[in-house]
Amino acid sequence: MALALFTQISIPPNFLTASSTALSVLSSSIISIYFGAVNVVGEISPILILIIWFSEKNKEIAIQSVSPIYSIDSDLNNSSINGITDMFLTVIEARTYEKLIVSEETIVEEESEPEVEVIPGGVNSPVRAFKAVGGNPVFIKKAKGAYLFDEDNNKYIDYISSWGPMILGHAHPKVTESIIKTTKNGTSFGTPTELETKIAKLAIKMVPNIDQIRFVNSGTEACMSAIRLARGFTGKEKIIKFSGCYHGHSDSFLIQAGSGGATFGNPSSPGVTQGSAKDTLIAEYNNLDNVSSIFNKNKNKIAALIIEPVAGNMGCIPPKKDFLKGLRSLCDDHKALLIFDEVMTGFRLSKGGAQELYGIKADIVTFGKVLGGGLPVGAFASNIEIMSFLAPKGEVYQAGTLSGNPLAMVAGYNTLKILDEDPEIYSRLEKKTKKLEEQLRFISRKNKIKHQINRIGSMISIHFTDHPVVNFKTSKKGDNIYYKKYFHGMLDQNIYLPPSAYESYFLNDAISDKDIDLTSEAYNLVSLGF
Repeated sequence: MALALFTQISIPPNFLTASSTALSVLSSSIISIYFGAVNVVGEISPILILIIWFSEKNKEIAIQSVSPIYSIDSDLNNSSINGITDMFLTVIEARTYEKLIVSEETIVEEESEPEVEVIPGGVNSPVRAFKAVGGNPVFIKKAKGAYLFDEDNNKYIDYISSWGPMILGHAHPKVTESIIKTTKNGTSFGTPTELETKIAKLAIKMVPNIDQIRFVNSGTEACMSAIRLARGFTGKEKIIKFSGCYHGHSDSFLIQAGSGGATFGNPSSPGVTQGSAKDTLIAEYNNLDNVSSIFNKNKNKIAALIIEPVAGNMGCIPPKKDFLKGLRSLCDDHKALLIFDEVMTGFRLSKGGAQELYGIKADIVTFGKVLGGGLPVGAFASNIEIMSFLAPKGEVYQAGTLSGNPLAMVAGYNTLKILDEDPEIYSRLEKKTKKLEEQLRFISRKNKIKHQINRIGSMISIHFTDHPVVNFKTSKKGDNIYYKKYFHGMLDQNIYLPPSAYESYFLNDAISDKDIDLTSEAYNLVSLGF
């Protein structure tokens, strides 16, 4: 820990050129320069903090040179050096051309270096970095039921459920116990296992309109493989995707992808070639006429249309009445495959996902999240005719070293088994999420907050706008300044929400009515400050 004694500091306009002697010492002695948020007389302001270490040899020169410029008390030489043997620390807090009054004998603890030096941006998935809302991400060390616990043991009510997988709640005993038991037999074999067959049979039983399923390691991989299979089956190359829908970070999909792309203002990613982009056609979500026009302009060229049947990467946006039915008809008319990306909605909106909920049959369905029970899993499924094109039986190649990993398979199997045996889970989730929706709506109206709330099942999002949010274009009309205040205000009340206005909330079965009431009370308090 480093200590510094502060007195009144006056920062003149010639801050950077005031003394060549001082600058010489500074330039040879600065160890680190960083920005932070410091509480000064009750106000949080961005402050430039210079941490300067002076050796015993040049500390007197430094103090003599700097003191007249920065109004540092000469007593500093004696009063603060006594506590440090070989090194002397001075901290200058400067907000350009402004005078700061800092109370004497304030103690500052030096912050540890952030993890950004070893992990790009400090995170392994961009939305976790809080770039959309500002501030520093919360580091979580454990979770149980409906709650997250950070490294300082603060407890949060969790509304992201690991971005969807933890539908039962965190660390469900049947799931965790099965993982521990399976681990003792080995973690990966690179061979077929009985577990793969068990979960495959259960998934096919729960989901309508699929005969076979192939397991992979992520939703991205599942969607990428589904597109390749569709192209191989149809012999066509182009695909239609929807602006704001996210299907993973494969090159074909990073064209107006919503979610992470929307968060950073980069609908397309550098590194995606024009060759990859030219075969991806962009349609507007919830606009059948637009989709029909694209089909008509690309006759006999479109292999497949891929869609999140309920969008979750521009906030939660359910399909308009007959939109999915219309897509089914257009695909049939143009001999293109309809792919439902149910990475989010699969096993969450119902046992059979969106296909069951809306009564629409897709040609290929992709899964992830809930299917793995919290471990890395993806899958794609279809009828026997289409799946017969897949290697090793067919010529469409797909493979994966850890596909069907026993730990992921057993976690997924036990999660699906609980959902299959207790279908009332979906009723409970519907009831709880509806309660949250009603309370958020009531408070927003009471406190005169412009808002739109979209919900389907246990997926929900609030958009701070007066306009209905039905696609990517309208989702971008939300007031992100409001959302930042909302997010951080709720986080201060120990409510963990998605750190982006373009993400859906995911409730889990462990969340209680009391948790929802506490959340509503927090929102009432926070929204009064908007």
